[in-house]
Amino acid sequence: MAHQAGGQRPAPRPVPETDETWAYVQDYAMLLESLPFPSLVVDHRWNVVMANGAFETLFRGVRPHPTAMPGDNFLRFVLFHPDAAEILGEHEPGWCLPMLAHLRTALDTYGHDHELQTVRRDIAQDPLMEAAYRQGLPHWIRAVGEAATRLDGAVRLLLHPDPRRGPTECRIVEETPRTLRDLGHRRLTMVLRDPRRPAPPVRRPRRPHGAATHLTVVPPPED
Repeated sequence: MAHQAGGQRPAPRPVPETDETWAYVQDYAMLLESLPFPSLVVDHRWNVVMANGAFETLFRGVRPHPTAMPGDNFLRFVLFHPDAAEILGEHEPGWCLPMLAHLRTALDTYGHDHELQTVRRDIAQDPLMEAAYRQGLPHWIRAVGEAATRLDGAVRLLLHPDPRRGPTECRIVEETPRTLRDLGHRRLTMVLRDPRRPAPPVRRPRRPHGAATHLTVVPPPED
């Protein structure tokens, strides 16, 4: 059965549908678990509906966090967990800014969603992240194009905890069957490539637990 990183091995989150749909989701979790690459299913809030063992292995070293564990909500993990940059290489341009773009799109579609609004408020409490969302994100999109915000087909860097892999590129593949799509879910798989870099990039030091998540792609506001 698929399980969530950083915790026990729960069944997929219940869905308010027919018994047949529930059976399909249970079987799909078994299929997900058979995959060798990290794979997860999320809803429109980026809550993790299910994730496989390879996903758990990738994030097994992250410290506990009250709201941003990778197996609970992947958007929150990328934006707020102090250990995210230890695993997600080129963290800010490769992961943070695209996920901020996805948050913006989700807010345009589900503007009154309580969980998404909570993420937005948490961003607003961090001056640099707020600047990244309001000023840095539009500037970045103009510079790189809307295509850079898409996940399907994107190549991203992972700093895999397995020393046999280390810095490893992955291609993100979105492949969602109709039944999951009808439930408002999407499946993302990180297809790991052979390591091509001789040494890991410079890692940002771990922040103390509870420290604010600051971005550096946007200059700090002037006093």
